[in-house]
Amino acid sequence: MGTAPAQLFPEWLAETFGLPGVLGEIVAALIAAAVVGNIVLGFTGVAGPWAKRKITAAFTDRIAVNRVGPFGLLIIPASAVQLLAKELIVPEGVDRPSWDIAPIILPASALLGFAVIPMGRLGPINFHLADPEVGFALVFAFASIASISLVMAGYASSNKYSLLGGLRAVAQNLAYEIPLIVTAMSVVIFAGTLQMSGIVGAQTETLITIAGFDIPAWYAFVNPFAFVLFLTANLAEIGRNPFDIPEAPTEIVAGYQTEYSSAYFVLFYLGEFVHIFLGGAILAVTFLGGASGPGPESIGFIWFVVKLWAFFLFTQWARSALPRVRIDQLIEIGWKGMLVLSFANLVLTAVIVGVIA
Repeated sequence: MGTAPAQLFPEWLAETFGLPGVLGEIVAALIAAAVVGNIVLGFTGVAGPWAKRKITAAFTDRIAVNRVGPFGLLIIPASAVQLLAKELIVPEGVDRPSWDIAPIILPASALLGFAVIPMGRLGPINFHLADPEVGFALVFAFASIASISLVMAGYASSNKYSLLGGLRAVAQNLAYEIPLIVTAMSVVIFAGTLQMSGIVGAQTETLITIAGFDIPAWYAFVNPFAFVLFLTANLAEIGRNPFDIPEAPTEIVAGYQTEYSSAYFVLFYLGEFVHIFLGGAILAVTFLGGASGPGPESIGFIWFVVKLWAFFLFTQWARSALPRVRIDQLIEIGWKGMLVLSFANLVLTAVIVGVIA
């Protein structure tokens, strides 16, 4: 299947509905952003209250939500009402407005990342908001803003467990964000561009044909070692097992979010799952061909969604199957293992591409 068309979602809206001039472009951009944002929020709304519980129950041989509506699906609005109806308790000694701003930054940073993610076509619509030449760098820049939120929440809460969670978040992000980006740069060397559509387009060719079946040139097949490195660092970046150190309920209660309740807790919970889907989106674009898959280009969005949910399923398997590492083990794995391996992969990739070119 080929790459997505050059026409972006806002451009399609402006042309289809006849929105002229700069004002029309602004209106089209806002509408397109609202559509994509609500799609992502819809995924998180299903994932958090319902899918997470059902998947975890299946992995651990338990019965999950099954009494509220068909298949327990009405637990989604029920949980939303339950959480938002709780009293917002502001502890004494918190540092406001930092305490108030921190829960907003976390989901906002992840939603910003989707601005440059090519999510593929569904019929005539190409779910891609913007395609700057440095889109690959922008998505990592947006995602890294989440660290600020965790540090602010931990520091502002005036709670030792929260402070420990914030400090752990900083240590974890420093240890794993560098290997994550360095590993991703090996993909940029292969593709020869930082533009997201270019990276996806470079993976649409056929790598090899086996028994009449074409294996696509996804970078997960071209460089599986880099794929495993990126997947591991990505788990640490989104804070899922075995790297859920910043909140570690059995050690530091809930870490950076210990003192948050009601709508503020919902924002942290929402931000956590939006970041999981952003991590899956980056992985899909970088190593799994983006929206490419069998069938016509007009159903690329469906394949992209399948890849997002496959990554979510993987994170829930990791949450159920893998024990949490200690903080000292996490730092050692990051600095002594992942960092060295990621630079070795980058150098080897550069040599291979240089020789081939």
